[in-house]
Amino acid sequence: MQSANQGRLIVFVGPAGAGKTTLAHRLIAASPNLRAFSVSHTTRPMRATETDGQDYHFIGRSQFEQMAADGQFVESALVHDNYYGTSRAEVVRHIDAGRDLFFDIDIQGAINLHRQFADQTLLVFIVPPSWAVLVSRLEGRGSETDQTLRRRLRTARAELQQVRDSSLPWQLVINDRIDVAEADLAALLAGQRSVAATDSDVLLQMGQDANSDPRAADTVVIAPS
Repeated sequence: MQSANQGRLIVFVGPAGAGKTTLAHRLIAASPNLRAFSVSHTTRPMRATETDGQDYHFIGRSQFEQMAADGQFVESALVHDNYYGTSRAEVVRHIDAGRDLFFDIDIQGAINLHRQFADQTLLVFIVPPSWAVLVSRLEGRGSETDQTLRRRLRTARAELQQVRDSSLPWQLVINDRIDVAEADLAALLAGQRSVAATDSDVLLQMGQDANSDPRAADTVVIAPS
């Protein structure tokens, strides 16, 4: 059970292009002493635009595997031959200090976190207002190949279905305008708002549109954004 002084795990899940990371950083900036962003460990090579310790903790494969064997991760996954994991020590350090810790992870990682920290975890599914808007945002990036676009749409389709079928207490935030979505999230964190994802007509319609999109119909691969 969560004590009055403990922080929470604020877990954002949703399609690439939903604005999860942007929203998390805006909320953290509004209360930097009481909120922080969870930085995962990975064996993936660091990109030129990334900073070690800020975007990810970049470590070698053998070190990651040893940490996993020692039980140092609360959740981890092998994706496209690279490991990703959330440090148990980092989670405990932040919530014991009374800080809310924000996550932008895939749905399986979210489920694993909730399984271990159920009383402290708030599950939030963030989506654009429609499937068409999601596709438009991804295409508008200019960085997606046909292969990566299809992969992201497959992942989005799978996560939409998993959230709608889930028995876990997913809350829904629709990010049409970033300022409105931020206000909705702030109200949710303050306990002033509650919208169950399983009751959403928006998710139902997005799921139907996803099922009709041939680019999302192939074998599903869940991968980090």
